[in-house]
Amino acid sequence: MGQITTLFVRKVLHQVGADVDPDALLAGTGIDSACLHDPKAMVSDLVYYAFLENVAGLDSAGHTLPLRVGASMRCDDYGAFGLAWKSALNLRSSCERAERYARVLTSVTAYELETAEGGVFMNLHRDGHRRLGLRLSNEASLASIISISREVSTQPCRPIAVHFQHTAPSSTRAHEDYFGCPVHFESGRDALLFSDETLAAPNQLGDEGLSRFFENHLESELSVVEADPSLASRVRRQVSQALSEGVPTLSEVAGRLGMSGRTLQRRLAKQGHSFITLVDDTRRQLAMRLLRQTDYSLAEVAFMTGFSEQSAFTRAFKRWQGQTPRSFRLAAIYQA
Repeated sequence: MGQITTLFVRKVLHQVGADVDPDALLAGTGIDSACLHDPKAMVSDLVYYAFLENVAGLDSAGHTLPLRVGASMRCDDYGAFGLAWKSALNLRSSCERAERYARVLTSVTAYELETAEGGVFMNLHRDGHRRLGLRLSNEASLASIISISREVSTQPCRPIAVHFQHTAPSSTRAHEDYFGCPVHFESGRDALLFSDETLAAPNQLGDEGLSRFFENHLESELSVVEADPSLASRVRRQVSQALSEGVPTLSEVAGRLGMSGRTLQRRLAKQGHSFITLVDDTRRQLAMRLLRQTDYSLAEVAFMTGFSEQSAFTRAFKRWQGQTPRSFRLAAIYQA
């Protein structure tokens, strides 16, 4: 289960109408209203998505709720993260802060900068089933990036295009008006496309000394967040669940864990692991378990551990255990 800063809960509550009781909205969530002003306080992602769906359903203009939430965001709302964004020398450096430090605000969302023809994509990766609440949260997150970018940049911040993977709401006029550019739904990504010129524009309060100070502060916060001994186990679990459809890539597993491929690679290396080694070991352990505990044929075991051919599975198993899968199974039966 992922975690999201309660900051977004507070911002959503500010958008409810006067006829809606905020305390009543929180009553069924278990969210402590006293924590809403602390960006370090977290709430379960599933609780937040359900809360967001509930508020949108009560709102007469629910399809614009994430835009209004995003537009209300200010750098100071984000604590040290916002100050690091504000003090970066230019908008590209601010976006790089999000790529590196978004983990201090959420465990289910990651940003990744990707050079493209005509500009740079700021991709949003979020783990989880693409329910309505997650889709609304994606819109609010990208709207938030635009809001704080417009707050800090010395130049007007207007992306070239905005992309969402989900289907369009009944009307997209509000989205196009807010972002000031074409908004593409049912796209292959959730992302903002910025021009190089927009990202190169200096920030109003950009200061190298302050930027370095807040970056060091965030590094300290990140080290606490990343001290997660279960990360390797989470990767193994994701790999194991995906193997029957083929061996998942680093980026696929990272996306399911709510981070970029580079972030996952870095965090694993910090804990003494590599993605390739974890995948290989996960396949080995799954194969051994299937051979010991099931009557699946060798071809079926090969398929369930991500091999397209039984011969490739046999070669890999001999490398792992020094014997063929058939010999291993017979020995397991004899020992039982």
